[in-house]
Amino acid sequence: MKEFVISEAKAETAVLVGLITKEQNEAKTKEYLDELEFLADTAGAVTVKRFTQKVGGPSQTTYVGSGKLLEIKEYIKQCQDAYDEWLDEQDASLFAEGLLDESNAPQPVGMVIFDDELSAKQMRNIEKELQVKILDRTSLILDIFAMRAQTAEAKAQVELAQHRYMLPRLQRLWTHLERQGGGSGSGGGKGSVGLRGPGETQLEMDRRIILQRITLLKQRLAEIDKQKTTQRKNRGRLIRVALVGYTNVGKSTMMNLLAKSEVFAENKLFATLDTTVRKMTIDNLPFLLADTVGFIRKLPSDLVESFKSTLDEVREADLLVHVVDISHPDFEDQIRVVEETLKELGCADKPAMLVFNKIDAYTWVEKEEDDLTPATKENMTLDDLEKTWMARTGENQHYLECLFISAKQKDNIDALRDILYKRVRELHVQKYPYNDFLYQDYE
Repeated sequence: MKEFVISEAKAETAVLVGLITKEQNEAKTKEYLDELEFLADTAGAVTVKRFTQKVGGPSQTTYVGSGKLLEIKEYIKQCQDAYDEWLDEQDASLFAEGLLDESNAPQPVGMVIFDDELSAKQMRNIEKELQVKILDRTSLILDIFAMRAQTAEAKAQVELAQHRYMLPRLQRLWTHLERQGGGSGSGGGKGSVGLRGPGETQLEMDRRIILQRITLLKQRLAEIDKQKTTQRKNRGRLIRVALVGYTNVGKSTMMNLLAKSEVFAENKLFATLDTTVRKMTIDNLPFLLADTVGFIRKLPSDLVESFKSTLDEVREADLLVHVVDISHPDFEDQIRVVEETLKELGCADKPAMLVFNKIDAYTWVEKEEDDLTPATKENMTLDDLEKTWMARTGENQHYLECLFISAKQKDNIDALRDILYKRVRELHVQKYPYNDFLYQDYE
């Protein structure tokens, strides 16, 4: 795996490539590339240029057209030539002693990252043409997951997803895979004892090893899942609340604030991989609060499958708190992505609350008095948004409540606690008629 993904967070220069199609207009492609750049930054790469092409669909052989591929190749060559020229002008003795300061040097392109998942054929053809490391969105996300995984469960889940991704791409990764693992006949054959004969190609051998490893990882995750199920059964008569949402919307910060926990929180994508469950109490009502892995557009299906046991916390939750980053320009699309993922998990009919976070970072553009064009989303004030979204919620709507907070600045947190108490109490009384409140609230 280390041969085709970034194995450690170090500053490498990257070029991003995306397509503008009938299904994905120019504005949408820009949003996807913005997110891809954030992913690259999280993995430790610095984006130096973007390339887009307007086509009907991706090429089956090289993803982009031959002309665009040549343009990317020429740019990579220009960057390399500029770096070589700068290197020639430097003092050779400094280079030999390792004292050369490259902070102001023109950087050569270390990798090209494509916004969609590439097939083995596409990767092979692109790499042959560009002669640099080629990544796609899936391999980049897998690398970030590998970097973030801390527990044995998360590491096993990531490794399983990596092996599933690797299996159809074996032929591209290693050049030695065509060689035979046996000899021809006895006596003069070069094979070891017991291996003489037609032999087994290295490709088949490595595929068999990976399939065995996948089976082993599935068994290990099944055991962990069994242990987690037992743990969940032993949690007593408590309502379970799960924080769900797009990646980097502030779920872990909310968790730390509400449950007085110490979950790792950072302004990076996928800062949280391991589900954290904490028991918390509001007034006389104890319940469980879970922080889950964030969702993202074009999330690899292998990852969803691999993280099944982690996402069981969402499946078994009694109440979902859907956290949204209102400061993000495309937050409505993020809401749709999360709702679609929840639907895939079979959780679309669960009671849910909508919590808009980061109101302290929300910005809007005021229209000029003589501007008669219709107002757009960018011209809406925070009050306008609150009225719009509050009107969409209610007992007969998908979301029971809608709230606007700032977990960082602790704005409206008391209101969030009150609403949580109200909704959790309703569910508690329904699920456990002979309730186990800490004490009776006679008011």
